[in-house]
Amino acid sequence: MNTVLVITPIFALILLGHVLRRVMAFRDDFWSQLDKLIYFVFFPALLFHSLSGFHIDFAAAAPMLEAGVAFMLVGMGLGYAAKYLFQAPPPVFASAFQCSFRFNSYVGLAVAGALHGQDGIAAIGLLMGFLVPMANIASVWALAKHGEGNWLREILFNPLILATVVGIAFSLAGWRLPEAPSTTIGLLSQASLPMGLIAVGAGLRLQGLNRHRGTLWYGVAVKLAVLPAAAWGLAMMFGLHGIYFHVIVLMAALPLSTLSYVLAARMGGDGNIAAAQVVLTTLLAMVTLPVWLLLMGF
Repeated sequence: MNTVLVITPIFALILLGHVLRRVMAFRDDFWSQLDKLIYFVFFPALLFHSLSGFHIDFAAAAPMLEAGVAFMLVGMGLGYAAKYLFQAPPPVFASAFQCSFRFNSYVGLAVAGALHGQDGIAAIGLLMGFLVPMANIASVWALAKHGEGNWLREILFNPLILATVVGIAFSLAGWRLPEAPSTTIGLLSQASLPMGLIAVGAGLRLQGLNRHRGTLWYGVAVKLAVLPAAAWGLAMMFGLHGIYFHVIVLMAALPLSTLSYVLAARMGGDGNIAAAQVVLTTLLAMVTLPVWLLLMGF
């Protein structure tokens, strides 16, 4: 498979979103409402649609899940090391800490779908169901002293986690929705990835590129180079191959989620450094992600 054909349309939609935000006369609240629609409707529909029709063999998937948890813990450990390496102010450290392990789910689902179709989306969706709570809890823990809010409730009622749980339940029970609602959810799932990628581009912010450069670039290097290499080694250690091997390395190599900026800004952290890391990891992933795909044989 030509790696360029996989990556180019995905990042073209991200760049389109960035351009649309700057040339179209949409109000700022349009984009925030679009983010909410994708997060609460389109994206959960995609996860449920993919997982509910996917035969989940937990015995086969368990090593992938274990390797996923392991590389997330590695990323968190490397992220925490920045506190001692660079001695940045606490709000800066807490915000940049996320860069070492959080991932952009929209990009991951799009690439997994391009590589392996619905099976790829289902596999990475299953992995997300385990890793999203870990990422949220770790991020909230680091930022907790700088803000307030019932973030535990947001984690427990996260729509992505709920959609994953319900989709897995349907798959294990062998249930199927009637044709009409199933078709409706299928149509919603088709809209989720292009809309999500456009929203990623629209959310890119350029503030903070010249501040706390050591902390800034350390997180970027860990996310795009060190963590995928660690995930590769762990995948081999756990005996993964095929789709599960590809999904583990892909997940580790993804750019930083735009939600890291939202969380940092809402919890009193340094939103500018989080925004800068989102921009850098997204732009640089246009180069690094194809490299990791090529190394995996695509």
